Amino acid sequence: MLEKLSTESRNHNTVGLDEMTMKDILLTMNKEDLNVPQAIKKEIDQIEQVVQAVIRSFQAGGRLFYIGAGTSGRLGILDAVECVPTFGVSPEMVQGFIAGGMEALTLAIEGAEDNADLGIEDLKSASLTEKDTVIGISASGRTPYVIGALRYAGEIGATTAAISCNKNAEMSKYAQLAIEIETGPEVLTGSTRLKAGTAQKLVLNMISTASMIGIGKVYQNLMVDVQATNVKLAERSKRIIMEAAQVDYKTAERYYEKAEHHVKTAIVMILLQCSLEEARKKLQSADGFVRKAL
Repeated sequence: MLEKLSTESRNHNTVGLDEMTMKDILLTMNKEDLNVPQAIKKEIDQIEQVVQAVIRSFQAGGRLFYIGAGTSGRLGILDAVECVPTFGVSPEMVQGFIAGGMEALTLAIEGAEDNADLGIEDLKSASLTEKDTVIGISASGRTPYVIGALRYAGEIGATTAAISCNKNAEMSKYAQLAIEIETGPEVLTGSTRLKAGTAQKLVLNMISTASMIGIGKVYQNLMVDVQATNVKLAERSKRIIMEAAQVDYKTAERYYEKAEHHVKTAIVMILLQCSLEEARKKLQSADGFVRKAL
């Protein structure tokens, strides 16, 4: 099967990779990477459908699950983890699973990706429901761990999507929505942490960011639900208030305190010159969308 996958094919532009100068190696890698955004562009319609599905899950009180093995699994977990501080959501709302468990983040767990039952067990441990969306990630598009998870999710009634880097991927058969980004042969044959991994990272960025915009986590281009879990993020929160409300630092800081460190509320208080209680009511009636609240 592997010889039929474009991600496993030899790249004719890099057959002499070990004879190239270091600069030529880097220029070649850079040139190959430029093909990735164009490959993704061809799948924008499919990506949009996945985003809409994720938004529907969130609006219904459901969750988003990424599931993959190796690099794919690590990228899913990375995207999931970053949603918490960026968009102020709970760790349960977006979750990532990797074949072999969290130990596989830093170590290769032999055989884990070949076990379809492990994918099922991981989703069962999360008490998957029909309200949730499960996105399987696999460069080859044939990872048993991921296919097992998608099959189970479909049986439960959850929305299923697949991200692969080969056309006509086996995994796509088990998903309601299939994103197939043909990134082609890697610079280093079969090393799908390269172009394929880059493509997956970009698409995951799109899905999580666009979905969060769709449920009111962004005003203008500002992350107005950011969690100020450290000094840097507390300062960023104040700067967001400054930008959104067009006020100076002292005013932003004062309203940030008045709003009990809630950026959205501070913005509404300033722009509508209303009390904390009024701002909260307006945001609640607007489902958290600052623009609607205004």
